[in-house]
Amino acid sequence: MTDVEQGAADPVADGGAPGVRVDLSPAGSVDAVGVAGASTATGSDAGAADATAEATGSAAAAGSNTADVARAEVGGDAAGGAAAANAAVSRDTVAGGSVGAGMGAGMGAGMGAGGVVTGGAAAVAAVGGGRWRVPLTWRVLLFLARIVVMPVARLRVTGDVPAALRDGPVMFAANHVGPFDPVAVTAACRVARLAPRLMATGGLFRAPVVGAVMRAAGHIRINRRQADVGDAVDVVAGALAVGSHVLGYPEGRITLDPGMWPERGKTGMARVALRTGVPVVPVAQWGAHEVAAWGGFGPTVRTLVRSLLRRPVVRVHFGAPVDLSDLDAAVPGAAQRATDRIIDAITAELVKLRVDEPRLPRYVDPVRPLSTQRRHRPQR
Repeated sequence: MTDVEQGAADPVADGGAPGVRVDLSPAGSVDAVGVAGASTATGSDAGAADATAEATGSAAAAGSNTADVARAEVGGDAAGGAAAANAAVSRDTVAGGSVGAGMGAGMGAGMGAGGVVTGGAAAVAAVGGGRWRVPLTWRVLLFLARIVVMPVARLRVTGDVPAALRDGPVMFAANHVGPFDPVAVTAACRVARLAPRLMATGGLFRAPVVGAVMRAAGHIRINRRQADVGDAVDVVAGALAVGSHVLGYPEGRITLDPGMWPERGKTGMARVALRTGVPVVPVAQWGAHEVAAWGGFGPTVRTLVRSLLRRPVVRVHFGAPVDLSDLDAAVPGAAQRATDRIIDAITAELVKLRVDEPRLPRYVDPVRPLSTQRRHRPQR
């Protein structure tokens, strides 16, 4: 019996309505993107626990003006059945993939200057690149996240991500309430049959073991407070250009707001969205702050032990895409207005998750610092 529950209206949870198409394993794992005007893509297979189909990558040689395109052949009994760059597998068919040796270079290459991605599945075709394939390492971690969450929390996942968005690049913007919520959100993505690449601070990538795992999982390094932090826009745009789903925290840190509402956001994700036209889906989550304390070994151990006994409810909700269609990236202030809309959308979804805690949280972490310096003011 599982402790993970899905909203009745959500067709993407385990045991949901059949026939929903999920693009968990787009064909062609990418080694390098946007180098000397061409892409080199290689594919490799790794069977996942749920896999019932096999996918193999093949590189198609092209002329000097055409990037190499990684194509996937989805099996079944029809030999040679090939899927184009927007290949999708059915809800119950998942093909695993491993990371090529040069994936780190591929993530950092990004799009050429002035390139524009139109959003959806067409975004991949617009740049002529192969589609990114979910690495086996990340599939294993998604599965393990659900195992880790079960003894310390009761996960509730609601909302839906339309099939049209699953077939192409999309960005997920989540609020950040505590050190445990990345695990909870990862487990929720597993429930929703999503495998987004995480935007994570460079410190994690510098850690000896964690860094290697992050790179193998295909996650995206963001060097905060460093001279090259501005390159993150190109890095994320490059990831979206090969069909990836990307998840990040627009606040840039765990919220210090006394009410634990989303703080004023950084403009990075909004700038990527305006530049590429890729849709942004708000992800609201609540309850993970009760599982593990904000910081310190002793408080963290105490809260985890208490969570083993109490198993607090952790809710994650996938909302409707944020409408940014009327904003022009060339207009000054557009990135900030887009950021405010994204934070507003997350806040609106969060209100529904904490109806019993409309102002202040019921559980107050005694070690979490408080600040109102970055308090978000909703747009009028």
